[in-house]
Amino acid sequence: MNPKRHFVIPDRQAKHGVPLEHNLWVGKAIRDYKPDVVVDLGDNTDFPSLSTHEAAGSLSKEGQRLKLDIEASNRAEELLRRGMGKFKPKRMIRLRGNHEWRAQRYIDANPVLEGLVGLHLLNDRGWEVVPYFMGSPQPIVVDGVCYAHYFPNPNTGKPINGTVLNRLAQIGTTFVQGHVQGLLQGNRQYATGIVRHGIVAGSCYLHDELYKGVANLHWRGVVVLNEVRNGTFCEMPLTLDYLCRRYEGVALSTYLRKKYKHAEQRFLCARKDAA
Repeated sequence: MNPKRHFVIPDRQAKHGVPLEHNLWVGKAIRDYKPDVVVDLGDNTDFPSLSTHEAAGSLSKEGQRLKLDIEASNRAEELLRRGMGKFKPKRMIRLRGNHEWRAQRYIDANPVLEGLVGLHLLNDRGWEVVPYFMGSPQPIVVDGVCYAHYFPNPNTGKPINGTVLNRLAQIGTTFVQGHVQGLLQGNRQYATGIVRHGIVAGSCYLHDELYKGVANLHWRGVVVLNEVRNGTFCEMPLTLDYLCRRYEGVALSTYLRKKYKHAEQRFLCARKDAA
């Protein structure tokens, strides 16, 4: 079997009022790297209007609307497709994440809205969609790599966490997941000579999450997997700063400061020392 190239898109968490232009850069990178397979790890839509973490009357809910959530997600998809141009990978796989599950959970609590509200309003044209089923992300294996938004502990249902080596011991195979901001990479060679790889990459967005504070200075980007064959690969992470410099001609911090007012107060990525 000839080795393949996979292009992995971590959580994009598109929502109203945040920068979305990086989706265009990601699309252009897909066009330029010409992968056989594109995998969207889930949470490409944020759905803050349906979040149960904040009370309905809280200040954080001010101005949030489901319509705006859906429009932002579809705008991100439009930019991604525009960047890809005429290039079409052999497969495009979209995993559902826990943020998309917010929509299904809302419908379950308000069944009268069935058919009016739901994930069918998102533009998934051309994607093989892997569902989030019964409150848990579903995995898919492609060329020996097991992809999932996250991997649940079989006893508790909660996400397996910790180091990559700890995850490899519990998951038991080469894996790539999203869900957790930043980038973790690792591998383990077993006594049989078999090597298993693990990647956790859960952030491909420009905005800050309020709950993270200064911890928003985490890695953001995409990951290209080269020479994918039977669960082995050579990974090549590409930061959003790299993509911005490649497609906009300036560093990400400079781009954000030029484009958005008070950018250094709004986005940690816009600070001069961030990149």
